[in-house]
Amino acid sequence: EAISENYMVLGGQPLRMLDAVADRYPIVLHGVSLSIASTAPLDMDYLASLKALAQCVNPCWLSDHLCWTGVHGVNLHDLLPVPYTEEALSHVVERISRVQDYLGRRIAIENVSSYMEYACSEMSEWEFVAEMARRADCWLLLDVNNVFVSGVNHEFDTLEFLDTIPIERVVQFHLAGHSEGETCLIDTHDQPICNEVFSLYGKAIERFGPVSTMIERDDNIPPLADLVAELDRARSIAERKLPVTA
Repeated sequence: EAISENYMVLGGQPLRMLDAVADRYPIVLHGVSLSIASTAPLDMDYLASLKALAQCVNPCWLSDHLCWTGVHGVNLHDLLPVPYTEEALSHVVERISRVQDYLGRRIAIENVSSYMEYACSEMSEWEFVAEMARRADCWLLLDVNNVFVSGVNHEFDTLEFLDTIPIERVVQFHLAGHSEGETCLIDTHDQPICNEVFSLYGKAIERFGPVSTMIERDDNIPPLADLVAELDRARSIAERKLPVTA
């Protein structure tokens, strides 16, 4: 998985390195700047760069987050949650459809972690996500750590979240670590994956099957052996949870 924005200037050493990786491994592009839920107009310059990159790299899929990152030209440098209302749902679906039409391919949308809720919300996050995927005909990137973090922060049933998401829409999982803030859990990607997230990952594997899985680690990087151990644990969980075929 490569962060889309890091390679949007075509040519140069970064893209040559990505091309070399793509020659050996499947590539997916994961963005952080689409701001699909913003009320600002879609950034067509950004989309043009993303389309050119996708045509160059030919990723298995493109993904970004169910969030907004700013408005009126101001970037807030965070993945901010949306109110779960019918108005917001229609707005997001329309924008996803426009993006997919422009790119000529489906995209995957990821659930974000959140630290506050909107009083105006009319449905749960999982109902919103499921209906968004159905109406927009998009894929989903299910971040298991984000489900856990938001579940703790907002005291909801994480298994109900998983059980509501349509199986056929999920193309990728994210696993990551988080930190404990004073009043909530924070999705920081700088800690080991906790036992509870690994347990929830097992439940996700049981429901969704052998979905491509990526471990995110952005800071406080441990020795490679520690990261490989997490990868081995995730693989072991998947092998135990998946049905044995003859």
